[in-house]
Amino acid sequence: MQPLRAFVVEEKERMSSIYTSIVCCLALGVFLLFSVPVFGQDFTCFQTAAPYAPALDIASDMAVVYGMNDSFEQRVKQWREQGYRIGMMTGVAWGNYGDYYQTDEGFRKEEVQTRKSGQLYMHGNSTTVGYNVPSEAYVSYLKKKVSPAVDAGATAIFLEEPEYWAQAGWSEGFKESWQKFYGESWQVPDSSVDAQYRASKLKYELYFNALKEVFSDVKARAAALGTSVECHVPTHSLVNYAQWGIVSPESHLMDLPESDGYIAQVWTGTSRTPNLYRGVKKERTFEAAYLEYSQMLGMVRPTGRKVWFLADPIEDNPNYSWANYKENYECTIIASLLFPEVARFEVMPWPNRIFKGSYPKVDLDTKSGEKEGIPAAYATELLAVINALNDMRQDDVRYDMGTKGIGVLISDSIMFQRANPHASEHMLSSFFGLAMPLLKRGVPVDVVQLENVVQAGALAKYKVLLLTYEGQKPLKPAYHTALAQWVREGGALLYVGDGSDLYHNVREWWNDEGKNENKAYTDLFEQLGVTQTAYHEPIAVGKGFVRVFKEKPRKLARYKYGADEVIAAVEDLMEARGDRLAQQDYLGLQRGPYHIYSVLDEVGEKASYTLRGHFIDVFDPALSLVSERTLGPGQRGLFYDLDWKRAQKNPIGVVACAGRLRDETVSEDCLQFSTRGPNGVTGRVCIVLPNAPKEISVEPQTPFTQKWDAGKKVLWLSHAHQAKALQFKVLF
Repeated sequence: MQPLRAFVVEEKERMSSIYTSIVCCLALGVFLLFSVPVFGQDFTCFQTAAPYAPALDIASDMAVVYGMNDSFEQRVKQWREQGYRIGMMTGVAWGNYGDYYQTDEGFRKEEVQTRKSGQLYMHGNSTTVGYNVPSEAYVSYLKKKVSPAVDAGATAIFLEEPEYWAQAGWSEGFKESWQKFYGESWQVPDSSVDAQYRASKLKYELYFNALKEVFSDVKARAAALGTSVECHVPTHSLVNYAQWGIVSPESHLMDLPESDGYIAQVWTGTSRTPNLYRGVKKERTFEAAYLEYSQMLGMVRPTGRKVWFLADPIEDNPNYSWANYKENYECTIIASLLFPEVARFEVMPWPNRIFKGSYPKVDLDTKSGEKEGIPAAYATELLAVINALNDMRQDDVRYDMGTKGIGVLISDSIMFQRANPHASEHMLSSFFGLAMPLLKRGVPVDVVQLENVVQAGALAKYKVLLLTYEGQKPLKPAYHTALAQWVREGGALLYVGDGSDLYHNVREWWNDEGKNENKAYTDLFEQLGVTQTAYHEPIAVGKGFVRVFKEKPRKLARYKYGADEVIAAVEDLMEARGDRLAQQDYLGLQRGPYHIYSVLDEVGEKASYTLRGHFIDVFDPALSLVSERTLGPGQRGLFYDLDWKRAQKNPIGVVACAGRLRDETVSEDCLQFSTRGPNGVTGRVCIVLPNAPKEISVEPQTPFTQKWDAGKKVLWLSHAHQAKALQFKVLF
């Protein structure tokens, strides 16, 4: 959800054709005509509502064409003709769906999410685009809206951001949905914690069912055409939705066979949301992004479904400077690359607002009107990073981090306690209070989805898990059975909480629908045989251990001592297992030739990491050579290891490229490759050769400059991109 997103598809969107045999035949013909892209993979993508333009030609695998309207097929045709695989994206909770909302009787106000005051939730600053209550009629409308994309040969459908605001729940459409779902009259959501919890559970199910219906329809239509189409949900992380007070199906979508995965919408706009650590409230973009990406991966890890990690070179707030955007972009990119299981990336949303947009020269300057377009150096850096993202499917992975196998459990129900009458702590410190202390000690903490613990092998990799039911609750008793079994088989569980959360008293399975005073953890403690001793030290349970820390996790974020107490409790559990908690002041990872490092701040002035060897700095638009680089607190970098390249069977070739590298071949005395990028953006290529180049040519003929380092045997080429493949030939 991007509340400041200015873009709305303005053209009137048309209604799709009905299912008739004649139309299906015509659709099949269109599909066969346009369904074969030049490049058939989907490891990188971007979303755009714009028609193809040379200035936007970033040469990723897939162009996800946004918005179903009269121009959709033409836009698809333009991007496909340029070699892009095609996806389609539109909003599921909102969109420019005026032909649905505007009726002869007037605006469908009853189907817009509504506050207690009667105010409608509108998208961004729009007066016509509202957040929907997904009625049966609306779901039927979406089916008809999406089906032309299947007919036009889209290989994937992306329905983004199924969002229901926690503070909503007063519209007539929601009241009707309550009656159908619960079989009882609507309750005022802020009348009790029980009513609020039930309201959020309903919102959770409404968009789950909406996506189930639309995805099922998409799959059936594709099958009728003799093909298949993947269905994905681009969505913010569960962490961010809980911070912003939004309810969404999140991990519940893995219960849909029709759902093939997610785009993890993590970017500066979500990750710069302030949080508390040691009592200090501030933006921690890198750390928050790391935890958001971890949570999104945690939703799909046990299922094997796809996930793309998104990063945005700017953000929805248009009032920051390019320098601000660049710093925060690098935070999110480095965070995303620290998860080697993921090699799919949405490299940017809305390339038109990046390569054609202008932003203030000074942060948050909304008065002077002084703006500038993207700096040439930043544009070149983006192309170098994007090309590296295309190369992240590496088998050689080496960690330089603290202890792996530590996780913090999180449940979708963390979204159910975010509104009146007693909203959980607004900084989400019930989560950050447990996760941030570990991450700040260089421990690559996993965010583990509670709903997935019932999946076979989901907990096998973990040594220690941290759990609280402050701010969240277990949706099913089966989670406790799985956790108890994991402990008995050797796992160590730290439970944090004092039982004071009022939501323990909602009518749920753990208290027999309100008939007793059991807490959400009572059943788990009974299965584990927790005694009073566990409140002071780890106790043995089978081959594993349990420790109960009777403290509010939000207090652990509010006070300086809190982080130390979390670390001490985890250290005690590790010691009970005969292990130790390794800690350091940076996080590092090697993915093949790529070295990815982030030095943490707030851990001491001496925090640092020194890189030594022969590297190319991918964040430097000049792709400069680095032999030694020391990163200090809050600094990070992405480097290509030349020594790694030279140790390979074929040590000759392109090692970094500000542009999309393709078609690389090496013979005894010749290197050939192509590079492609947006028109006018400076492209650079860094090449390792056994000796100086004898002749360099490019087709079509394009001016270029060259630089040769005889000592390091590295060649750099620079040129202007032309939004088409430039075929280079280097004789040596």
